[in-house]
Amino acid sequence: MSGGLNSLATIIKRLEAATSRLEDLAAAQGVSGSKQDDIRDEPRPYSPSPSAAPVPTPPPHSSPAAAPPTMTEEEPQSIIAYDEVIMNGKLKAFLELTRSFAGESVIEQVGLVEKMFTDLRVVILTASACKKPDQQAFGELLGPLQADIEAISRQKEANRKDRTWFNHLSTIAEGAPCVGWVTIEPKPGPYVKEINDSTLFYGNRVIKEFKEKDPKHAEWVRAYSALIEELRKYIMEYHTTGLTWNPKGISVEQYKPSGSSAAPAAPAPPPPPPPAAPAPPPPPPATNGAPSGGGLGAVFADLNRGEEVTKGLRKVDKSEMTHKNPALRAGGVVPAGTGPSIAGKKPLKPTKPTALQGKKPHKFALEGNKWMIEYVENESSLVVDNTEISHTVNLYGCKNTTVQIKGKVNAVTMVNCTKTAVLVENVISSVSVTKSPSFAVQITGSAPTIQLDSTDSGQIYLSKDCLGVEITTAKCSAINVSLPEEGEEEGVFSEQPIPEMLKTTVKDGKLVTTVVEHVG
Repeated sequence: MSGGLNSLATIIKRLEAATSRLEDLAAAQGVSGSKQDDIRDEPRPYSPSPSAAPVPTPPPHSSPAAAPPTMTEEEPQSIIAYDEVIMNGKLKAFLELTRSFAGESVIEQVGLVEKMFTDLRVVILTASACKKPDQQAFGELLGPLQADIEAISRQKEANRKDRTWFNHLSTIAEGAPCVGWVTIEPKPGPYVKEINDSTLFYGNRVIKEFKEKDPKHAEWVRAYSALIEELRKYIMEYHTTGLTWNPKGISVEQYKPSGSSAAPAAPAPPPPPPPAAPAPPPPPPATNGAPSGGGLGAVFADLNRGEEVTKGLRKVDKSEMTHKNPALRAGGVVPAGTGPSIAGKKPLKPTKPTALQGKKPHKFALEGNKWMIEYVENESSLVVDNTEISHTVNLYGCKNTTVQIKGKVNAVTMVNCTKTAVLVENVISSVSVTKSPSFAVQITGSAPTIQLDSTDSGQIYLSKDCLGVEITTAKCSAINVSLPEEGEEEGVFSEQPIPEMLKTTVKDGKLVTTVVEHVG
């Protein structure tokens, strides 16, 4: 009898060894986690001996081939360095400084920045354990980062009326896209530097506004810039040519971060937006039925139908026109069906009011030697690079957009733009702004001429090399020019308004116009 028991125990051990071997082969062939769970959940022969205890522990026995557990046991050097110089270094110092003096809206936005860098850590950790995925899987992995950037931008827009802290919020929003370096190849480092430079557009405003009030604000701007610069240095050391993947790693779908690193599950937020996207289509069916309800809504619905509005109408024949036929005026009744029908002809398309016209597609392209930037909205870091001295940059119909123009170009024009900012290095001929309220133009190099026409509420920043510029204005108001202060550090400006009142007198039969200067 004892011999039979020993034989049975031997058979069970051999079955366990065979099962472990099958699991190792399944892991090596890339079997999904769900299939591995099915294999592990298969019924095992029951053994009354103490050897039955090890039955649920085959995974440790197969640890040499089970990649996911071993990948998360030890953190790679890139993550250790990231935690040291970013999370526990510059980011922690920036968070503590912000919470020591900033307003509630800024503290909330900086909390989103902390989450953004935490999600970036998850992406780097995943890349260290996985091989490079396809575009779809990579897009899902980047879902949390995209949601973080959008949340930071929304926080800025939601507090636009907060005059005290809006420049702070804008500074943070300008720097948020720095985490997008994970999608840049082969030189992510220069991309991060460009983002850092764009933050100074609003960061300099903070320094200027609070220079004599509270030095903590200037320190805060420098701390945020230092955080992005530290990220650039980290990238240049560990991800010089792009996000570093593990060519011998597992797939992204198989990888499951352990502990606090399980944040990749956050891609759940991105999926909700797709359901929200189909929401706009339902209104069209509603508008089709709106005419039956009458009222102003029915009028708008008919206007949106375009050519459908005139379908079924016919041309009135001269014989039916009462103003040309006195007999019809006397009778007061027009015979029906006497005029020719033009059902086969295409009716004229009515023009929609501007308020009812849909959004036009945005455009950003180089056509010949002209950069065409049209109808771009809510873009905080649009960069025009690879420019030549023969190129001109034309902005039209843009809203809430910041455009950075690198290099030297022939000319820059801005027409019918709203709350649009342009950062340009060097211009050969002129910078022209027409009918673009609340604009901002900063010239870091030189430009000979700035022309303003029919524009209100504008801000112009000049560099030390651009003090010889000639500014002409026509039908403009509330235009301020910021000049660099001598003896001060870079980024410190003194603001001066352009005169708006002119005095004209008649002298020797000619009109003589002078500027009225207000003193006091």
